[in-house]
Amino acid sequence: MTTQNESMLGSTEGGRAYTLYLIIIALAGWSLASYDLNLLVLTIPNISQDLGLSASLVGTLVFFVSAAQFVVTLFVGYGMDTLGRKRMWMICLAAAAVFTGLTFFVQNFWQLVVIRMLASAFAQSELAVSITLVNEQVTARRRGLLYSIVQGGWPLGVFLASAVYTLFIGYGWRFVFLFGVIPIIVVIIGRAFIRESDRFRHPQEVKRAKKAGDEEHLARLLEKYEVNVEEVEEVTLKQPFAHPGPVRRQLLLLTVVWLFYSSSFAASNLYVTDFLTRVKGFTGGEAGVLLLLSGGIGFFFYILGGWLGEKWGRREVLIRTTMLVAPLNLIFLLVHGTVLAGIIYFLIYQVTNGTWSGAGYAYQAESFPTRVRGTAVGFLGAIFAGGLLIGAGIWTILTTFTTETTAWVVVAVVLALGQLLTLALRRIPPGQELEAIST
Repeated sequence: MTTQNESMLGSTEGGRAYTLYLIIIALAGWSLASYDLNLLVLTIPNISQDLGLSASLVGTLVFFVSAAQFVVTLFVGYGMDTLGRKRMWMICLAAAAVFTGLTFFVQNFWQLVVIRMLASAFAQSELAVSITLVNEQVTARRRGLLYSIVQGGWPLGVFLASAVYTLFIGYGWRFVFLFGVIPIIVVIIGRAFIRESDRFRHPQEVKRAKKAGDEEHLARLLEKYEVNVEEVEEVTLKQPFAHPGPVRRQLLLLTVVWLFYSSSFAASNLYVTDFLTRVKGFTGGEAGVLLLLSGGIGFFFYILGGWLGEKWGRREVLIRTTMLVAPLNLIFLLVHGTVLAGIIYFLIYQVTNGTWSGAGYAYQAESFPTRVRGTAVGFLGAIFAGGLLIGAGIWTILTTFTTETTAWVVVAVVLALGQLLTLALRRIPPGQELEAIST
């Protein structure tokens, strides 16, 4: 079994300089994916006014965007285990850049739906690839902490989107989307120097050695990383589900947990500016400032989640976090005044983003063997989008036939209780090699 450099930035596939570069590039990519989605969240009031959208049409927009995220992320996960992690990383960000830029040209609701479906779907698929590639290349001892830095790109994207919105909305909502294309292109260029994951290349070599009948070479390969030789040639899409056992159980449990998490997330993170302005008495500018502060300070809560995950275990961080979500969402609904509501929402943002994501996505990566890691993580990324789809669908129906307050109670509070199934997840002690955790 390979040993790893125990330093903060040590890596099995490069020194500190490469690991630092990998973290920066992954952080930048996820920040821009977050920028793209949160810019849509921030500009919804402006788009609604410009295109004459009702609350139910806003719900419909988010519903279709979530549906596209589900489909695209599912195929990106499969592509990681067949075409490679790096190649899918480049494809996702390049497609996101194209359709983010095309948002500038939309003139009606259905054009907006189609363009935003594709832009957001490829942007969100960024997450599944970075979870897989980065966690496979950083040191086991600091894997959770280092990946929490990458996850911190989400609040940085919120901060960037809020800043750009505040500074440039005077030029129109189309301009702020166009502004995001330039940094995306810069990151795409930077990714040309990222290496393919050695853990992806290794099973490919095992397949070739097995097919050629080269037992000596196969034995040497298995000394490096443990691989289930009997299953290495199966179709990767069916492997996580085909055989009863700990891998399938873990995937099914994570599926249910992430489904409840993302369904509730739809209310507290996607519809929040609409809810703040229509129900809580915020102006569009005040809502933008609140997200700016929540995202900017929120970066440190991601690091906190990663650090606590290394100290307590990532499952334990998820359990403590999930116990706060539903109560905070209920308190937010009941409080009055923009200052108090802003303070409560700041806390909601940190437990639905920072500490949950800082620990949760590293936990996903270490839950599955290398041969299906990309597929499993991609599937969970699709499940996240599926949860958004469910949350958006329920929100749209409830806002159409009842009130936004009722929608908040059902989506933000009741669905959040389902995250308590985190208690049933497997405990994985931090600091282990990926092959020692699941083979």
